[in-house]
Amino acid sequence: MKELALTEAWFHGAVSLERREGGVKPWRIPYPDYDLYPPEGIGGKAEICAGVRLRLRTDTTAVTVAFEPLAEAAAMDCMADGQRCQMLSLAVGATEANFSGLARDAKDVEIWLPTNIGMTITGLRIDRESTAVPLLDPRPRWITYGSSITQCVAASSPSRTWPAIAAEACGFQLTSLGFSGNCHMEPMIGRLIRDMPADCISICVGVNIYSASSMSPRLFKAQLIGLLETIREGHSETPLLVISPIYGTTRETEPNLLGFTLPLMREAIRETVELLRGRGDRQLYYQDGLNWLGPAEAALLTDGLHPGAEGYEWMGRRFRTLHEYAFGALY
Repeated sequence: MKELALTEAWFHGAVSLERREGGVKPWRIPYPDYDLYPPEGIGGKAEICAGVRLRLRTDTTAVTVAFEPLAEAAAMDCMADGQRCQMLSLAVGATEANFSGLARDAKDVEIWLPTNIGMTITGLRIDRESTAVPLLDPRPRWITYGSSITQCVAASSPSRTWPAIAAEACGFQLTSLGFSGNCHMEPMIGRLIRDMPADCISICVGVNIYSASSMSPRLFKAQLIGLLETIREGHSETPLLVISPIYGTTRETEPNLLGFTLPLMREAIRETVELLRGRGDRQLYYQDGLNWLGPAEAALLTDGLHPGAEGYEWMGRRFRTLHEYAFGALY
């Protein structure tokens, strides 16, 4: 096979790329500012490759992605002209993903990296007689911020997370800021989103704040206002959708250590959006998470909180029509 020069142009969905000896490591925070995203780069989750992909226009029949040995088992997808043509399950210690059987004519290829681990890419290879160029993405840029329910480790494969499904349905280019076990409305995330290019933004907040009792009802609305106003410093007219938690079984009725329930959080989020809309922010929108995945879909939750693969398919399919009032002008 033929080795392609490992340049930044192949990578999409990463916030930054760390150049290492022999390879490139994608990050979902600015890697030079790692220390400003405690603990350990948003709980060690910013190095995970959720939503990160390699894009190329090529006539090759096979693509090989090489990487440093995997610390955990993982999956990678190969898409050709928008259709998934191969999913590979990779064992601990694997160093290559070999996708084959592609059509010989020119096509748009996307390789989706794992949702559960970080990785350092060390090589990209195609058929010796073939050519490839980086595939640009002119679609509207969508940033989505959330928790494990946005990172979607339990999706059937990296291209079947709800953000990936929704991005394809809406015609958006995706940057996923889903950080499992986190999403506590960290101020630096507000600054990050503020400074990134975006044509539309969505955030889904609350569930980990409930679970960790990391924020009291007294502080919650103030923090949410601060997050949204920080984002608005760089995106004053960008459609910005705020989604409250999806159905959470016992979390609906059992107060956490600070007296919060998910219904109280949903009301606080709705009131905050209404407050800011009343102050003139007409491109700020609210969506009740129960409309997205509610009690009627409780069977899609694997542990009373996280959707499984079928649940993420449901959320991805519903995203476009459910949120058309916010993003429809971009479709």
